[in-house]
Amino acid sequence: MRITTSISEGGKMTELKVTSTLDTSGKCCPMPMVETNKAMRVLAAGDILEIIATDPGTRNDIPSWCERTGNHLLETREDDKVYRYYVSKN
Repeated sequence: MRITTSISEGGKMTELKVTSTLDTSGKCCPMPMVETNKAMRVLAAGDILEIIATDPGTRNDIPSWCERTGNHLLETREDDKVYRYYVSKN
């Protein structure tokens, strides 16, 4: 399933084609990261994973994980304590 969303990149809107969505809502550490790691393993380079989370710890965990694994965090959004991350697999 591909979903199209837009992000602001350098002041201009860029369209993303989300390859897969992972909803970890209601789950606490370490499950959002365990499930994110598992979901990324099956994606191809360049694919984009949308991660939905309610655990506030993911605000630190997802960016740190991306840095360690070489994946690229494209965008982070927060709306009413629901966090959305868009990660491109390298």
